[in-house]
Amino acid sequence: MFTGLIEQIGEVESVRQTEAGREIRIRAPFTDLSSGESIAVNGACLTVRELGSGWFEAAAVLTTLERTTIGNWKKGTRVNLERALRPGDRLGGHIVQGHVDCVGIVAGREQAGDALLIDVSVPQSLESLFVSHGSVAVDGVSLTVNELKPGGLQLSLIDYTLRHTTLGELREGSRVHVETDIVAKHVRRLLEPYLREASALTSLTDFSLEH
Repeated sequence: MFTGLIEQIGEVESVRQTEAGREIRIRAPFTDLSSGESIAVNGACLTVRELGSGWFEAAAVLTTLERTTIGNWKKGTRVNLERALRPGDRLGGHIVQGHVDCVGIVAGREQAGDALLIDVSVPQSLESLFVSHGSVAVDGVSLTVNELKPGGLQLSLIDYTLRHTTLGELREGSRVHVETDIVAKHVRRLLEPYLREASALTSLTDFSLEH
């Protein structure tokens, strides 16, 4: 589990295809990583396979590549890094699993006073999981939904976020990892049977009125 508070910005040093999947070596200033530990790389939970002085390697399997932008990473790509939450740590962001729900597309970028507004388009199937001023993780960063927009949401990035993450590099057309709030996902799952029943009753009522 993670919190969406970025610890370091790493840089992809090399990428290669192996039996383990797409292996990525990332240059990062961590000094106490352990083989086998989990680390969120742009919000995608990966496992440290190999490590050395100032670097670590992780592999992304096919299912991960299908749901993320990792397949497009290359030497020089900058990534947000967060190590897994330890018992007793402060939960400064929100509960982030490191499970990317979709790849969103940056639809707009606008400076508004001291904040940078970023519009992100997401699949229609996920729109109901966002609420105004609710939580969302974008490229691993815990953020607040500033406003709901047609087809997506708007983020408001403050100076600290711009200086300590890669989000300031986003441009229109950029692809980002989006993870919705775990609480919203469970609530929707629990409500699904009742929503289906209500939809069926509405359809039956409409049919009766028409005939």
